[in-house]
Amino acid sequence: MSGSPTGDELRRRLGVFDAVVIGLGSMIGAGVFAALAPAARAAGSGLLAGLGVAAVVAYCNATSSARLAVRHPASGGTYVYGRERLGDFWGYLAGWAFVVGKTASCAAMALTVGSYVWPAHAHAVAVAAVVLLTGVNYVGMQKSAWLTRAIVAVVLAVLAAVVVACLASGTTGGGRLEFGSGTGPGGILQAAGLLFFAFAGYARIATLGEEVRDPARTIPRAIPLALGIVLAVYAAVAVAVLTALGTSGLGAATAPLAQAVDEAGADALAPAVRAGAAVAALGSLLALILGVSRTTLAMARDRHLPHALAAVHPRFQVPHRAELLIGVVVAVLAATADLRGAIGFSSFGVLVYYAIANASAWTLTPDEGRPPRVVPLVGLAGCLTLAFALPLSSVTSGAAVLAAGAALYGLRRAVRRPG
Repeated sequence: MSGSPTGDELRRRLGVFDAVVIGLGSMIGAGVFAALAPAARAAGSGLLAGLGVAAVVAYCNATSSARLAVRHPASGGTYVYGRERLGDFWGYLAGWAFVVGKTASCAAMALTVGSYVWPAHAHAVAVAAVVLLTGVNYVGMQKSAWLTRAIVAVVLAVLAAVVVACLASGTTGGGRLEFGSGTGPGGILQAAGLLFFAFAGYARIATLGEEVRDPARTIPRAIPLALGIVLAVYAAVAVAVLTALGTSGLGAATAPLAQAVDEAGADALAPAVRAGAAVAALGSLLALILGVSRTTLAMARDRHLPHALAAVHPRFQVPHRAELLIGVVVAVLAATADLRGAIGFSSFGVLVYYAIANASAWTLTPDEGRPPRVVPLVGLAGCLTLAFALPLSSVTSGAAVLAAGAALYGLRRAVRRPG
């Protein structure tokens, strides 16, 4: 009788179902609690069309990333793919875009906690959440798998309750499903860029190459299944909330799902919705701070960021300087930014990150598992289109921060160049 399987063998026992579940756990989070309102302000009654566009772009991004992950299994995502396929600068720019975009995501998640827990003092609650979870990460505590599953179960239960309450109430949003000034191709694209935020996490599917059986077959099957399920859930929630609040009401909402169940006459459900949103946002915030600090650590080790940020705490074995810096930056953003601005800025950075992933996938040869040409092409064009369709303030601030990163890269190269 053979001995117990090794840890590596256990990781490779994941099949399509397991990969889909992991993908759902990564995507079903707090984004849907936060992104619907600003998207409704942008698209009016074109909200559902914007959701569909965001899903198509997410599918292309995930497919391109999956093929690259099989070819380049090292950790680092597009930071590695861009460097290996396009050159050092593009890898650096992808890493920079990821760090700044996900730092803004942290602020958006913190503000989501504040908006649902104590709307009158959302910024103060957001800062407190950042300080608390930065401390949790500093001492080396991370979400375990069971906690992640529990959070996903809570979120799905809350979303199901919202859908049932809103659709069963007979409320029709007071006839407010009007075509607002944001409706039209430009408004739909802007909404898609903002709703892209709610699909964050699908890259987890694309990086399962070392954990599943036959990744070249399993991952391409799991991606459309997981994205399809998430799209169906988000569409059901969007229809339900639009039914209860109408387009104008949803666009003006600060805590849209909680306000929707209030409008539907299910007042007793509102506290559970607020608690579910807070749990989801705190779980996302904890994972985001963890991920951004680790990417910062990797870039600091490569001296793309100050090397002092590569320090690892001797006791807690965490990149403590990177975590503290990210915590301070996120706390400042949470204290000063609005939710729509944080979501827009985050989406801009992350869309640029995936544009580089799609450009990298375009360079794959058929022998390297290149996806159909249309996938990276649509993904690249979609990412750039959605990025520049975002609110002007998000585009200008995001472009300025990326330009600053590019300038730092050039300065570093000039300083290190001999002679």
